Amino acid sequence: MSTATALQTEDATEQVRALAEAARAASHELALAQTGAKNDALIAGAAAVRAAEAELLEANAKDVAFGQEKNLSPAMIDRLKLDEGRIEAMAAGLEAVAGLADPVGEVMASWERPNGLRIERVRVPLGVIGVIYESRPNVTADAGGLCLKSGNASILRGGSESIHSSGVITDCLQRGLEDAGLPRAAIQMVPTRDRAAVGAMLARADLIDVIVPRGGKSLIERVMNEARMPVFAHLEGLCHVYVDAAADPEKARAIAFNAKMRRTGICGAAETLLIDRQADTGVLQSILSDLAEEGCELRGDEDVRALDGRVAAASEDDWYTEYLDTILSVRIVDGVEAAIDHINHYGSHHTDSIVTENPDVARRFLAEVDSAIVMHNASTQFADGGEFGMGAEIGISTGRMHARGPVGTEQLTSFKYVVRGDGQIRP
Repeated sequence: MSTATALQTEDATEQVRALAEAARAASHELALAQTGAKNDALIAGAAAVRAAEAELLEANAKDVAFGQEKNLSPAMIDRLKLDEGRIEAMAAGLEAVAGLADPVGEVMASWERPNGLRIERVRVPLGVIGVIYESRPNVTADAGGLCLKSGNASILRGGSESIHSSGVITDCLQRGLEDAGLPRAAIQMVPTRDRAAVGAMLARADLIDVIVPRGGKSLIERVMNEARMPVFAHLEGLCHVYVDAAADPEKARAIAFNAKMRRTGICGAAETLLIDRQADTGVLQSILSDLAEEGCELRGDEDVRALDGRVAAASEDDWYTEYLDTILSVRIVDGVEAAIDHINHYGSHHTDSIVTENPDVARRFLAEVDSAIVMHNASTQFADGGEFGMGAEIGISTGRMHARGPVGTEQLTSFKYVVRGDGQIRP
């Protein structure tokens, strides 16, 4: 390691240590904060985001230029870019989180023992949450807002390409905290592009309670391998749409097109389309034509290629690939059992949808597909905490421990047992 690299690493480590110690102190205060104060901070933060629109657009232009210099794909540039509508959506999302019920202090269950002890299971914050993410600056608002509402301090490490936008958003959230009389250190951003900061965060299990990664496969793998604290794994969004023989043709066309093309760079975008061999050939041809005419590159098996000459040959790797781009893999399968087998084998356990009017087939798909989110007659693009009525989400957890699916305010809490007695001693 060169002297310069060693100094950079030391600086990043020291930065993270200082941020984490401040976050730990803030988390104690935030855990006891009244609901009204947290809501006031979120609403003030939303107002600050709206007021900073011009500043945000200027900062974002720098980030987009940096992303273009790095030759990011058009889909990734789209994830990075802010406009007036997306800024308003961030502000509205903060207000929506303010309108949610406060999970902290909720009595999840209560009972009384024969000896008179009264026991309650009560929701409590996790403490300090580290969020490591790529590209999308709106994650800064979503993550900061959700952590605040659930009583957690947060340390946000956005992608190097979104550092200017995320910095302005963090400043807006901190202004909201100050207006509400809460500590600025409750929401902090790691202000460096140095990748050593990620490693420094993953090593501080003494100060950071949970890590939430959002990004590509390499980031997730690094976090899973290096983290010394629990991780809410947000793996690839390798999402599928299965069109059954009993699918309504118009629903199938609309859902397949929307699931892929609405926004190709988000984790809920479909990456593989599966078609029942018994489905109407005309339906499949219409779906393929809709996609191809919109500029989607299609890669399929031999049966699919026989139906449309624009379809390129799919490789084995294609079935494992999250494209996040205008590319779709297409396969013809022998019914719902084969579709389920394909999804469980190749998928990432994120979000998968079936299009069918047969309720028995739908029930089997929903029961047997091993994913965090399973859908019937709906686009996979609805895999989003806001669309689930959760205000926003900090990610889609594809693991099985603690939280699965959209991670909102409830999923950012743990619980403790409160036991009340009247002098009982154990014999």
